[in-house]
Amino acid sequence: MNLLHVISSPRKQRSASIQVANAFIDAWKIKNPGGSVDLLNVWEIELPPFDGPALEAKYAGIKGEPLDADQVAVWKDIQALAKRFHSAEVIVFSVPMWNFGIPYRLKHLIDAISQKDVLFTFDEKGLIGMLGGRTVVVIAARGVKLGPDFPEEDFDFQSAYLATWSRMVGIRDFHTISVEKTLGGPDEDAASRAEASIKASELAQSL
Repeated sequence: MNLLHVISSPRKQRSASIQVANAFIDAWKIKNPGGSVDLLNVWEIELPPFDGPALEAKYAGIKGEPLDADQVAVWKDIQALAKRFHSAEVIVFSVPMWNFGIPYRLKHLIDAISQKDVLFTFDEKGLIGMLGGRTVVVIAARGVKLGPDFPEEDFDFQSAYLATWSRMVGIRDFHTISVEKTLGGPDEDAASRAEASIKASELAQSL
């Protein structure tokens, strides 16, 4: 078994999403002692810009046209990133909520790798995801709790976006663990992290 942990918080040791994700991964490693963990930190890798040669390569591929040298080079980078998703049976996203959505570096990664014949293809019937059979776990950290003024069903563009992306690439086994009220003061933050970490460990043991 292989697990890919996509880290999208820049807060490192202070991050609630990383802390809870680590609780999941620790429990997963106990259940899968021979498993490997691949860490993909979107703040520590160079993400290919999706303009110029990359954009041209995208549409050349859709049209079935040959790629030039610059397009081939950037497409190799995109395929190398996507291969890390293909190589994993479990994909864990540790994600802080930024303005009701996800950090821009995570969006950049997703926009770069979510390409035809990379993570999905399509025919006259529609999209066909290429990552079927995998499991996605989203650790969604939020400074406050979504509530009456901002109901989750209308204002969650964090875990809901990643659920949509997972479906697009063929993944139906999707789980979210929320760690909320991390800005509520030290005691409330610690309690929220502890509660979410227990849920994360239990989920890892059940998969």
